[in-house]
Amino acid sequence: MKKNSFLALSMVLVLSLFLAACGGGDNGSSGEGGSEDPKLMSMLTGGTSGTYYPLGGAMAKVITDETGVQTDALSSNASADNVIALAEGDAEIAFVQTDVMANAVEGTNAFEGKAVDNVLALGSLYPETIQIVTLANSGISSVEDLKGKKVSVGAPGSGTYINAEQILKIHGMTMDDIDAQNLDFGESTGGIQDGNIDAAFITSGTPTGAVDGLSATNPVSIVPIAQDKVDELVEAYPYYAADTIPAGTYGMDNEVNTVAVLAMLAVSKDLSEDLVYNITKAIYENTDAISHAKGEFITLETAVDGIGIDFHPGAEKYFKEEGLLD
Repeated sequence: MKKNSFLALSMVLVLSLFLAACGGGDNGSSGEGGSEDPKLMSMLTGGTSGTYYPLGGAMAKVITDETGVQTDALSSNASADNVIALAEGDAEIAFVQTDVMANAVEGTNAFEGKAVDNVLALGSLYPETIQIVTLANSGISSVEDLKGKKVSVGAPGSGTYINAEQILKIHGMTMDDIDAQNLDFGESTGGIQDGNIDAAFITSGTPTGAVDGLSATNPVSIVPIAQDKVDELVEAYPYYAADTIPAGTYGMDNEVNTVAVLAMLAVSKDLSEDLVYNITKAIYENTDAISHAKGEFITLETAVDGIGIDFHPGAEKYFKEEGLLD
């Protein structure tokens, strides 16, 4: 009996040593916090009626195929909520507006007193146009005309809300001057169609699916932002850029002047350098495999544009190799 017990104990010790050796790994297998990289990653996007969600699905497939790490795109309330989820360890990758990400790191606007220090940049994607959507017969032809109207300013926790607030401010208005409604894109366009609201701020790549759907049944108008107000906005908030919605979009006869921010991907600081390097490489070297119209706007040449926070070491390594960062 003693011999058998000794043999069993010896086998347990050998097995333990073997497992410990296998678990040692190299430094690239763990994130900055020392934890192992995930076998499954969550990519937070936005509402199902916006651009983030379908684009995220296409990008998640590319990441899965190229890195071997199963990546699932999940709908969410978008930018601000996505940053909080990353900071709290509830997701690994997320779509975020560049302005919201800057606010999070600086501890301003929605992040007043709650600065985030464990979320880093992976890269920028494409311009996100601020679209003030209404019906062509609404009588709303300027931002000032929104006063007293029922206006959707985005889902709670979204970057759209901050954009609406800043645009109203440039026009001498606040949220108190409108009847603000916190709706997502699909609810916003549905509310416009049903006559329950008058207009909606929608920050998304154009064309946006929800607005396309509305334009299929009702003539749509996008409220322009006057050039002097565009200039004021860009001066006050440098992450904005002048933008134009081309004629023909949503069936409109004329182009519309407005502004845009950039969509970007942010990642948890805890992911390893090797994994984020591989994710970054997968995205920017396989943009032709992104089966979404916005895929053509995602380029390596613009991957570091508009990023006002630190890059993850893995993304930084890749962009340095490609000559985009010093």
